[in-house]
Amino acid sequence: MGIFGGMSLDVVPALASIKFLEDVPRRALRAAGKEARWFSVPAGWPLFRAGELSDSIFFVLSGSFGAFKAMRDGRSEFMGHVRAGEPVGEMAMFQGGIDIDGDGTPDNVPHTSSVYALRDSEVLEISRKGFEKLSSAEPEILNAMIRLILSRLREGNQRNRRTAPKVFTMVATSPSIDLELRAEALQKALSRLGITSRIVTGSEGNEKPSAFFDELEAENDIVILTSTMRDNAWYRLSMRQADRIWVVARADAKPSYPLFPEENSPAQSLKLVDVLLLHHGEEREACRPADWLNAAGAARIFHWQGIRGESCDRLARTIAGRSVGVVFSGGGARAYAHIGVVRALRELGIPIDFAGGASMGAVVAGCVAMGWDDDQIEQRIRKGFVETNPLGDWNIPVVGMVKGHRVDNRLREHFGEAEIGDLEMPFFAVSTNLTDGAYRVHRQGLLRKALRATIALPGILPPVVDEGEVLVDGAVLNNFPADVMRELQRGFVVGCDVARAPEGLKAEDFVNPPGFFGWVARHGFSAAPPIAGLLMRSGTVSVNPNAGRELVDVLVLPELKDVELRDWKAYDEAVEAGYSAAMTALKQSDLKEKCCTVSVA
Repeated sequence: MGIFGGMSLDVVPALASIKFLEDVPRRALRAAGKEARWFSVPAGWPLFRAGELSDSIFFVLSGSFGAFKAMRDGRSEFMGHVRAGEPVGEMAMFQGGIDIDGDGTPDNVPHTSSVYALRDSEVLEISRKGFEKLSSAEPEILNAMIRLILSRLREGNQRNRRTAPKVFTMVATSPSIDLELRAEALQKALSRLGITSRIVTGSEGNEKPSAFFDELEAENDIVILTSTMRDNAWYRLSMRQADRIWVVARADAKPSYPLFPEENSPAQSLKLVDVLLLHHGEEREACRPADWLNAAGAARIFHWQGIRGESCDRLARTIAGRSVGVVFSGGGARAYAHIGVVRALRELGIPIDFAGGASMGAVVAGCVAMGWDDDQIEQRIRKGFVETNPLGDWNIPVVGMVKGHRVDNRLREHFGEAEIGDLEMPFFAVSTNLTDGAYRVHRQGLLRKALRATIALPGILPPVVDEGEVLVDGAVLNNFPADVMRELQRGFVVGCDVARAPEGLKAEDFVNPPGFFGWVARHGFSAAPPIAGLLMRSGTVSVNPNAGRELVDVLVLPELKDVELRDWKAYDEAVEAGYSAAMTALKQSDLKEKCCTVSVA
């Protein structure tokens, strides 16, 4: 623990300033103060780490902390902010203090997450004994703490409420970028959402103490700090104060390496960074968007066309936690239903800010992320999948029932050389990595390659080999990746799941089946042999059909009783089923009211 401060200071005034303790008698505060200590934690330092034992609760007096949970794949998932006035570490304190191992002495339990200071912060630590004195004097404290714990557990499952950043630092990579103009455009877009914001430049915020920024956060929903990327005091301060950093760069420029003068920001070191790539017209891009992502160590990239307009509104919704992400499941031809969902959202005036999915659902999500309108999507999907069977180039199997050339050609024809970073909105596709047995999230690289991997159902299409890894259909491990969408953005999620429907297996096809050439003689090369349906069913049967559904705000379940996985001609029926189900689900929700404009600027 990196701490400064100690018991020499009178902590009673600090105790009295904590909202949780505002009704506790002064005498009890003085008694508890003997079991408390004040200290400061520099930005980037841990308050505590997962696995460390604890018998205390901490109250944040000033500054801000971030909670992180270690995932099975080694990543650290950001769980949320802990701000001034809020407690942290309460779970370990409440779970401890009892004789767990039966040796006659109370035991402490470890923290389940790590908590780091996101900026220079002050903390008051109260031991279990001190907290017991407080709760004895004012029993309502326990009730308030129980409500907080339940709220955090609930929010932890939703993954999108308590994680809200409040302080955004917009840092320009070039002095030619008019940050004031950009920040004001965002401020106006936020105001139309009923969100109050404050823009702070270096002339106002330089050399201000942490209390100045705490006050700004208390008075506004959002604080926007603006700075140019240079090694000076305001740049360093604005970076250290950020909950999230937005690197503002010109699309016609190249990033320098290293991009940042120095890594002195907790948000930067914790990868809480996005890139805003500015487009002013028809200028030629100087590099791949992925180059900016890599140079900044960023999690996401947003394209900002012009000054005001839809791209600015998307950024505002993202800042406010009002963005809308769509996530589409795999399901072969049944995934046509997702097209109907997109049409319904657009007709109702509900924006789409993020898109992703697995298998054929990712293909539809890719169409949305390309910025295609309804007619373009229909035209391209009909040409690519409906007019002729995309899986019709049957093959004597070695690695797949089909050669895959038709699919490759269609993906190349419609998606070309577009990279995921080029897309109109943040996008992902999920594939299954057979090399390490985990699913892979495609957030960068060639779009058609990611789509080819996510639809490569084992045994049907040949797998995709990328960097020595063998990739197959995302539906094998994560057919409805709502969890990935939750990690990508903290707004609302509309999910369409078409996985639970008849798979088209006919028992008679597996009784005394003919050989390959016998099948061809009877049905020709255009008809799929029974093994195709068998492999499709086998590839997805282990997936929990309800997985991910609890993570969406609006769940769309189209009626697709007569549409099979391989029924590529059932376009109109499936689209209409998706449209009808989406209209019903969306009209029953209050999504439009939550995400869209609430006042006129």
